[in-house]
Amino acid sequence: MHSPAPASSAVLWPTLFERVGDSSLSLQGRIRQMLVSAILSGHLPAGAPVPSSRLLADSLGIARNTVVFAYQQLVSEGYLVSRERSGHFVADDVLDSHVGEQRPDVIDDAGYPKVSWDQRVVFHPSRQRNIVKPESWQSQPYPFVYAQFDASQFPTAEWRECCTRALSVLDIRSWAPDLITNDDPALIEEIRSQVLPRRGVWADKEEIVITVGAQHALYLLTDLLMHNHTVVGMEDPGYPDARNTFTRRTERLMPLAVDDEGLRITPAIKECDYVFVTPSHHCPTSVTMPLERRKTLLELAAKSDTIIIEDDYETENRYDSNPTPALKSLDKHGRVIYVGSLSKSFAPGLRIGYIVAPQELAHELRALRRLMLRHPSAYIQRAFSLFISLGHYHSLLRRLSHLYAQRAQALTEAISTFLPEFELVPISGGSSCWLKAPPGTDTQELANLALQEGVVIEPGHVFYHRPGPGNNNYLRLGFASIDKERIPAGIERLAAVYHVLKNT
Repeated sequence: MHSPAPASSAVLWPTLFERVGDSSLSLQGRIRQMLVSAILSGHLPAGAPVPSSRLLADSLGIARNTVVFAYQQLVSEGYLVSRERSGHFVADDVLDSHVGEQRPDVIDDAGYPKVSWDQRVVFHPSRQRNIVKPESWQSQPYPFVYAQFDASQFPTAEWRECCTRALSVLDIRSWAPDLITNDDPALIEEIRSQVLPRRGVWADKEEIVITVGAQHALYLLTDLLMHNHTVVGMEDPGYPDARNTFTRRTERLMPLAVDDEGLRITPAIKECDYVFVTPSHHCPTSVTMPLERRKTLLELAAKSDTIIIEDDYETENRYDSNPTPALKSLDKHGRVIYVGSLSKSFAPGLRIGYIVAPQELAHELRALRRLMLRHPSAYIQRAFSLFISLGHYHSLLRRLSHLYAQRAQALTEAISTFLPEFELVPISGGSSCWLKAPPGTDTQELANLALQEGVVIEPGHVFYHRPGPGNNNYLRLGFASIDKERIPAGIERLAAVYHVLKNT
């Protein structure tokens, strides 16, 4: 009678290694990951032997020392135990803290009411009109999407340096504790002394609140300042997720017209409790509000007791190197709440934004943020503070501004050549452009057909307060994620799709 084979012999290690192992890890890391997965999934039960280091190394085709070091690490972490002359075994107590993972059967008993989540949910954000990007956009050859990651421009070495420095013993002691309502003082100081002065904004450290991106900043402000009868003025067309956030709180969202100089100054502004504005690069047209209009807006806000929420994104990307001062820098009456983003330009996934607000308001914002998530990752904050202090941040912005200017020129020429019937708002900065297609063009249908040809564009109707026949022929083209050399071919392919659509 044969004794049962040890559990480890039933595992196809090469297959598990390929399926579970993260290719971005070292070989040693992949082995540890594979074994932990096998243990936690029950393929290797408590007390089971694991293959000898030589056997596993031969099975995977790697050096034996790599397996030895992985086993040593797993022993130190409590997953394995080493028994002299017997080898390594899964620790007996490795799963003591785990509840059984078997999912209970759902009993469909007519005697009990079924859960209706649709009725219980008091708000359906998934049903709002949002900017939707295809999940496959990064794999498409012509991704004209806005403010998305460009792997070729990410400062990998510089960011890695800052992350490594943030892991020093002294830095860890600073950021590892729960900051509760506070932020990393190093990042606050860099924003206060290096980032804001470039926009003419001066703030005390108590007036700066770090957020998980600018969108989080808008949600905090909305939750704290607005109720059902608050009148909020917003550019039309304008930023969809700001609109979605505001309508979560108030039914009185007032669309405000824009022209080729941004938000128009009209008497309607006097009726607003708050006005949301993107003066540096209007979303989505990318036009810049001139200085005199900014001053007029501030004066009208002061007279009518209106608060302005300024979203000052893409502030550095003005191609003529002559940026207009932020609204906040011109504010003599304390009526501008300033929202900025540090990560949008090169890595949106880092999610670092901030609010500059009067100290009293900033104090309440931190208290509200504490209820949501305490504070953004202190480690990321520290790494970003180093990224700014070492000069990497502003060097990157200068490089991106130069690069975007080249891409904007290539895009302008390509549109003139291949889509001359489209009206292009002149590009003076930022990383996108606004186009008006000929009347009767449905840019949503155009986007759907273009995607089949590898061209990703953003239909413009989502930026309007209310969709309708008058705004179905607009679109936005971003150029943050597409090489200059690919732009002409992408626009030529888009033009071919457009002409097919026009002739059907």
